Amino acid sequence: MNDPHTQPTPRSLIVTFYGAYGRGEPGAPGGPAAPVPVAALIRLLGALGVDPPSVRSAVSRLKRRELLTPARTATGAAAYGLSDAARQLLDDGDRRIFGRPAARLSDGWVLAVFSVPEEERHKRHLLRSRLARLGFGTAAPGVWIAPAQLYEETRHTLERLQLDPYVDLFTGTHAGFAPTADAVARWWDLDAIAAQHRAFLDAQEPVLQRWSRRRSVPPEAAYRDYLLALDAWRRLPYADPGLPSPLLPEDWPGGRAADVFGRLHAKLRDAGAPYAHEAMAGA
Repeated sequence: MNDPHTQPTPRSLIVTFYGAYGRGEPGAPGGPAAPVPVAALIRLLGALGVDPPSVRSAVSRLKRRELLTPARTATGAAAYGLSDAARQLLDDGDRRIFGRPAARLSDGWVLAVFSVPEEERHKRHLLRSRLARLGFGTAAPGVWIAPAQLYEETRHTLERLQLDPYVDLFTGTHAGFAPTADAVARWWDLDAIAAQHRAFLDAQEPVLQRWSRRRSVPPEAAYRDYLLALDAWRRLPYADPGLPSPLLPEDWPGGRAADVFGRLHAKLRDAGAPYAHEAMAGA
């Protein structure tokens, strides 16, 4: 699992930037249409301490992964837009990152059961890693489980990676024999997930407190702190599948972490947009 204390990578920050400001989605304040000029990416990542060679290298890797597609601006400058697969990835991520509703016990579960031929065992590893990134727990070898609200995103992800021929998906309820809360504690490492929430709080609560004391919200500072907070936060709704609260320990820190991010998002996202959009327009 990813640790929110881990230094953010240039590749991760670029994906975070496109998700926050680089899509030109309807309703974004002043949001420009993609593609984003390379010069703008260098400036915008430079504000976060990333040097130009690291930006170019990260863009190349994202291009090889078919998440970014090369293009030209109206003036002929080199630029990159999002592929259709990347847009689907970000759209799925929005539902998790920005206010995913809490799962209810009555919603049930989605099961992913897979079987991969030995000659394609590399796909077995890919399947396991992707299901883990989606927030699935392990119920048994080859049997993975998650709250039912992750069903549609799981379908999208497996189809995008062409892993769907190896997987059967089922939905249903847990019918015994152990209490569901005890079973959940076996299926997920709740201590590790809680530690990630606390690490996020350790890093971002002081940022929120600092902004709460400020009267003005300078766009560049808002952009910088928002991108770093979003980059740290967006991993957590994947590590944490959003289990129903009756199945979680009483001192579960996930709600507090979500509140801190929500307040930073409300305070900084739109305030940082002018800096991001001016950089893209200027490039």
